[in-house]
Amino acid sequence: MSSASEDGDKISSKAEALPATESIDGLKSDAYEDRKAFLSSFSPEEDKAIRRKVDMRFLWLIGLMYIIKNIDYTNAAAVKVLQVGKPTNILRQLKMTSDQYNWVQSIYFISYIVFEVPSNLMLKKATPRNWQFRIMLSWGIVLACHAAVKNKEGLYTARFFLGMMEAGMFPGLAAQLCSWYRSDEMGKPIMWMFGFQNCSGIIGSVVAYGISYMDGLGGMSAWQWVYLLEGIFTILFSGVVFFVLPDYPKSPRSRKWLTPREQEYLEVRLSENAPRTADSAFSKTEIMASLRNPRTYAFMLAQILTNLGGYGLSWQLPTVTTSLGFAGLPRNQLLNIPPAAASVLAIIFCGWFLSRAYLTRPAVIMIICTGALTFFLVLACTRDKYAVYISVVFGTMFYSVYFIPFWAWRSSTLEGTTGTAFTLAFQSCVGQVGGVIGPQLFQSKYAHNGYKVPFAICATAIGLGGVASAWTWWLTRNVEWDVRRIRRLRIKAEREGEVFSNDDVKVFEERRFYGRGLKKDGEAAAEV
Repeated sequence: MSSASEDGDKISSKAEALPATESIDGLKSDAYEDRKAFLSSFSPEEDKAIRRKVDMRFLWLIGLMYIIKNIDYTNAAAVKVLQVGKPTNILRQLKMTSDQYNWVQSIYFISYIVFEVPSNLMLKKATPRNWQFRIMLSWGIVLACHAAVKNKEGLYTARFFLGMMEAGMFPGLAAQLCSWYRSDEMGKPIMWMFGFQNCSGIIGSVVAYGISYMDGLGGMSAWQWVYLLEGIFTILFSGVVFFVLPDYPKSPRSRKWLTPREQEYLEVRLSENAPRTADSAFSKTEIMASLRNPRTYAFMLAQILTNLGGYGLSWQLPTVTTSLGFAGLPRNQLLNIPPAAASVLAIIFCGWFLSRAYLTRPAVIMIICTGALTFFLVLACTRDKYAVYISVVFGTMFYSVYFIPFWAWRSSTLEGTTGTAFTLAFQSCVGQVGGVIGPQLFQSKYAHNGYKVPFAICATAIGLGGVASAWTWWLTRNVEWDVRRIRRLRIKAEREGEVFSNDDVKVFEERRFYGRGLKKDGEAAAEV
């Protein structure tokens, strides 16, 4: 069995080894055969063991990072209804109206948008471990400082710095994961991140409920305790990130838990467009290619519109559930648990469904958009408290599950380390425009009829987001069918006790499955 250095050198330096007279086709053919031989040298048991190592290093950690992140930025919605109507409520203490408080979330997203791209472009240079540690440590400090604000201007300033410090966390993790997981496997880590994110709705509600009994303790209001305690916990957890989070498959730190042969395997098995350890820290060419690609703007438009509706609902959720009158203070916080629980269950199911490749990922997206639109329309059309509560549960669920196929889908068309980092950050930052607009829709003047007008706007945005997703599906139709085809072939090989190595997804020169009739799985007639 070949050593990692021998096989790796064979694959990566093939171009230098060839005579000047050898054709490019010969180079491609030899590189393909070398890759196939190297992958075939691994047994299914070795493949599973290596991937299990990666899962153990990443999944729990990124899940916990994301749950903390989500609790820390959504707590502004929860503290709004802590001690509502009492002198220690945040609105009364900071002398803010409900409409002014909506800017708390919008300002956070404005800052997030501004600093997202610069933050992610530092990822390769600083290394993912160091950069994510910096992000988490600095946002924990800023969050704890929220407890010291004395007026709305102070709260606005704190939220701006929170967005600045948090910027780059999600696109940074997503870009890093593209170096460890194939695009057809990205559903799993994305499921863990968003599954844990929605667990934050359960944990955050329980935490807010418990801390509500600390109101007045040490001369501090409950909302101040929420910010202080959650900030301290985030600061402490940043140490875990520093010591546990890996960098790239072939980074020096990865040798502590992977053999050289396993490191090589993790990179060789990636599709042709995936970022690699040896890629340069910055490539202007990859950035320009991303800016010229219409897919960048199609994905972005779909995300903006979907986020506009989804962020509007998530921001208003505690206020809506409290206004229904099902529970008084402080048990009103517990009404936010069912939407979060339904979201977690749906995300787990979606992750499993995507892994089986029954449908292409954009096809799954269209089903989700239809479900979300249905329940947003109900919110726009009725004031019946039972119908409203059922709709916020399922509306939240469909919005939350949307991003599992979305980000897995997005990863299949990214190219290179800089291109991946830039594109994910650029798209994510512009996509957060929905987070700026969404909370501003829910003005107090619409409260009299259960915010029907804002929910109607949200429903429209969700519907248009589905249309934008359909356009994106058309632009990526060939790659997505190829991803599904290869995924199904990999599943078949796994069932037969083999490691699939015969073929892979073509991104730079796409196979054409549409235009001259749909080709069958594995059919050699597909154009290249």
